[in-house]
Amino acid sequence: MDNVCGIVALFARAADARVSAAAIDRANRALHHRGPDGQRHWVAPHGRVGFGHARLSIIDLETGDQPIANEDGTLHIVANGEFYDYERIQRELVSRGHHLRTRSDSEIALHLYEDRGTACMTELRGEFAFVLWDEANQMLIAARDRFGAKPLYYAEHGGILYLASEAKALFAAGVPARWDGESFFQNNHVSYDQDRSLFDGVYQVPPGHVLIATAGRIQLVRYWDFEYPRSDEMGARLSDNEYAERLRDRLDDAVRVRLRADVPVGFYLSGGIDSCSILGLAARHRSSLHAFTVGFESPDYDETAIAREMAKRVGATFETLTVTGERITDSFADSVFHCEDLVFDNNTVAKFLLSGLVREHGYKVVLSGEGSDELFAGYPHFRRDMALYAGTKTPAERAELVAALEARNPLVRNMLLGDDDAPVPDSVKRTLGFVPSWFGAFSKHAAATRALFTADYIAPYRDRDPYRVMLDRIDPTQLQGRDPLNQSLYLWSKACLPNRMLGRLGDRMEMAHSVEGRLPFLDHPVAELAATLPVDLKIRDMVEKFVLREAVKPFVTDTIYTRQKHTFLAPPYARTEMTRFQLLVQDTLRGPLLKAQPFYDPDRVLALLDRVHATPEAARGANTVLNAILSVCVLQDRFQPAAPRA
Repeated sequence: MDNVCGIVALFARAADARVSAAAIDRANRALHHRGPDGQRHWVAPHGRVGFGHARLSIIDLETGDQPIANEDGTLHIVANGEFYDYERIQRELVSRGHHLRTRSDSEIALHLYEDRGTACMTELRGEFAFVLWDEANQMLIAARDRFGAKPLYYAEHGGILYLASEAKALFAAGVPARWDGESFFQNNHVSYDQDRSLFDGVYQVPPGHVLIATAGRIQLVRYWDFEYPRSDEMGARLSDNEYAERLRDRLDDAVRVRLRADVPVGFYLSGGIDSCSILGLAARHRSSLHAFTVGFESPDYDETAIAREMAKRVGATFETLTVTGERITDSFADSVFHCEDLVFDNNTVAKFLLSGLVREHGYKVVLSGEGSDELFAGYPHFRRDMALYAGTKTPAERAELVAALEARNPLVRNMLLGDDDAPVPDSVKRTLGFVPSWFGAFSKHAAATRALFTADYIAPYRDRDPYRVMLDRIDPTQLQGRDPLNQSLYLWSKACLPNRMLGRLGDRMEMAHSVEGRLPFLDHPVAELAATLPVDLKIRDMVEKFVLREAVKPFVTDTIYTRQKHTFLAPPYARTEMTRFQLLVQDTLRGPLLKAQPFYDPDRVLALLDRVHATPEAARGANTVLNAILSVCVLQDRFQPAAPRA
């Protein structure tokens, strides 16, 4: 796209309301980090709609300024992200009589809508969000990509519908900032809904949806979803090699189209098969490659040597950044500010720092392996689900598999694996017939957090079942009759993929440094194939991503091919010894910001701080909780949100 950027839109739905160019400009300035290469706005002559655009130039560096209008000026668009295979669509549009104002990929959405209306979404491929004004029908269209790789927030205030790439731009435009107590409660248990945020009245266009707004109504229409086959509808089975070849072809094409840019393209690289697959396949199409790796002082978390071996195999230039506790401390607040969310693990901060390294070397575009774990069951909790719920094993055999899994994954045992003693409500098993392992892991964090809430805050939610609330928001037809592993994958992709993985660890940390992340695994043809695969091709004999390993074996090192998934985590810096990060935690939580926020009881938090400083056991169990509290203090300081509504 000509721009991976920040977008703003204002639509006066009330008859007496008008949009303000000054408000659009304020919102644009709040998104400067997303688009430092230029900022523009457009306001319709009648004053009922206006767009803003902060540009990061990547494709069509000369003619790609936005907003873009169609031939007769009846349609206008602002877009963020990438539409792939756009040159083919451009040729088709011209053959149908369209006159393109730019050479950018952004413009194709405008003319596809002109031809097909919102049905055009099925022709768009990539990571994107856009807002379009249809003057003839007095209608605003806002759309988000299938997986939620690119953010799009909206709120109504004073008769005006506001939309922007980040919540901070809505606040800059005039939307009041207020905590959403219900979303905060959900986020501390499982995750807030795909259409919510931590702020009252600030919503998200959900992944795979189109928002359609007129003066009279606002509606959301789903155009895509993960479609896992029912267990009784799997069809004829192919050979392992045939599945691997199909996956290799689709993934290779996804990498190929994402190498298209008018600026240099880099690569995130870890010691895992995901990013190494992307780099290995990219080497088929380019001879010059530049890879960026984050390392840690703790050898249990550091993958630098394995990543370096992969970079050497394909002849890539290799850059590494060792993230220390001091660097985490210095960048924690900025990371929270940019992601507008709770940071439970400092891997978010590490990604913030790694993206800064990419930008320092002059790169605006970087390919990432994100999304593979969601497609091919990469996380350890999926292997636990497979051990517990698949096949015809005896209880003793299942227990043996789980014990071996826990022994091989000590770093995530308490964070992701869950256990039989996890405080998950019975409603989950009654609804699903089983308890996804990650529900159990999250519920342990939630129990520790709930003990710190103020009595006034927790009172309305004391009897609330956050897991039932989440499950009630899920389309039950997408779960019924599916294999338990596919159900767990679907729920994870609804609850955690957009906000936790693609938002917090992806777009927000990258765009903080004006870097665009591209996601070959989340090319929808790849995802649609992955959904149809038999579950034993995702996990076989407790080896995760079996079919991916076979598909990319010729393009990765033997170390990568045989290595178990290593979840991207940062070392815990909340320890009994007073590290610099621990000093940040202590100083912040013993200061005025803790008293200013509305959720945590200061006396209970201070008691926790005293325990953490006293015993190693308390320190190990407190990291995610303390990070969440510290995040709330940062958000309170940066955005000054009012207390939740009573």
